[in-house]
Amino acid sequence: MNAPLKKLSWDDLRIVKVIGEAGNLAAAAGRIGINTSTAFRRLGEIEAVLDRPLFERRRSGYVPTPAGEELVALAQRLEVDIVSVTRRITGQDQDEAGEIRIATSDTFATWLLPPVLAGFTALHPGARVEVVVGNGALNLARGESDVALRATDDPPENLVGRRVARIAWAPYRQRRAHDEAGGHMPDDLAWAAYCDELAGLKANRHLETRVPAERIVFRTNTVQGMAATLAAGLGAGWLPCLVGDALPDLARLGPADEALSDGLWLLTHPDLRKSGRVHVFLEYCAAALTKRRPFIEGRGIEGGGIEGHGGS
Repeated sequence: MNAPLKKLSWDDLRIVKVIGEAGNLAAAAGRIGINTSTAFRRLGEIEAVLDRPLFERRRSGYVPTPAGEELVALAQRLEVDIVSVTRRITGQDQDEAGEIRIATSDTFATWLLPPVLAGFTALHPGARVEVVVGNGALNLARGESDVALRATDDPPENLVGRRVARIAWAPYRQRRAHDEAGGHMPDDLAWAAYCDELAGLKANRHLETRVPAERIVFRTNTVQGMAATLAAGLGAGWLPCLVGDALPDLARLGPADEALSDGLWLLTHPDLRKSGRVHVFLEYCAAALTKRRPFIEGRGIEGGGIEGHGGS
């Protein structure tokens, strides 16, 4: 008689999936709320059931074997299916109370969302809001968030939503330095630029093509870091007008350039758009951000000309 076939549970597959995605046992353990020794033991038990290794232990981390790659892919497909079914069921719930998870950038979490969330929770005390900050897009198909507030001109086709504004960009400099220079900018003015995931911003590409490389003396991968550095007096740089115009220590050096603007999109998954709490939040947030459109689009503030100084 053959021995009974040992089966893997979803919890087993989930552990394999997160190890494969993280490539690191400690990071994977933290992601699912267990300690590293438990993750190590569980992986050993799973490999014993299958009688084969699922990962190669290298100095650089855990690398899936062919069998490991197959199980990681299976677990990812199952996760999407589980989340999809759950979303369709909960999406029919018209209760306005409950948790809403919002994915957005540090810029919007700091400069746009706080008054919106304060007003929304005051009107809907049963709502619980969680904001997840990051410049990378979370996967709404996998249930990583309910709503996304993103700067993009090409929202993902698998999401639905609306464009609530255009995000204007303009060049800024420390106000005191600008005033002391009588509103003029020296030819050797230092500039700050973006790097990493923000290097592809329209404003950054615009700057890189107009300012000699030796005059770009600082780079950062956050808008917040850019704003703080410019306010401290390190030359000039580009910021969203909703940030630069709100900081009294900064002076705008020129008008916003429409060609460098990005769309501000409020997005969700199609299965969630009719969910009571998500629908109510989307409507409230869209209305609140529409009222702030002049602020977001940088209208009403005139700056000095910046021709020849990396700004236009």
